[in-house]
Amino acid sequence: MKSLHPAIDRGVKPGTGSFAGGTLVCACVDRPVKVRVKGDVAHNHACGCTKCWKPDGATFSIVAVTGHENVEVIENGDKLAVVDPSALIQRHACTECGVHMYGPVERDHPFKGLDFIHPERFQEAGWSAPGFAAFVSSVIEAGVDPSAMDGIRKRLNELGLAPYDCLSPALMDYIATWTAKKNGILA
Repeated sequence: MKSLHPAIDRGVKPGTGSFAGGTLVCACVDRPVKVRVKGDVAHNHACGCTKCWKPDGATFSIVAVTGHENVEVIENGDKLAVVDPSALIQRHACTECGVHMYGPVERDHPFKGLDFIHPERFQEAGWSAPGFAAFVSSVIEAGVDPSAMDGIRKRLNELGLAPYDCLSPALMDYIATWTAKKNGILA
């Protein structure tokens, strides 16, 4: 089987529970982009969507969120550009190596004020471990043979990453609650 992701292929490494933040670094050898993130990440997961950055050979990305106020570009921000200005997540990627460094949600959405990041790009260890897998079926759209899906879901379950074809139930409940409040259905 192709790599799910280098950070989980040999098992999910637990976080320390006390990660205070760190520095995300792109893959460039010369003038790497560096982004400081304060505090630990939340909702870390393996993502099968076709929009998230994945390391070479990986089927999934590892992506988590943090508050926008916790993210600061500290070096070589001149190398960053938004991948798709029409997308909900404004993924800022290094124009040289292609690594997505952070992706704020700026428009009216339940995730407004959050930035999506790839925690495996931290120089420091100990960040919260992935807890589920999202948009699993989407890997087919990226070229995975549909016949491999049972094996992929089995391996994700073995790793303790419940596979969903959307977000986790807690995040889907959060989105539905936000929408119900916005529409006046809930107070």
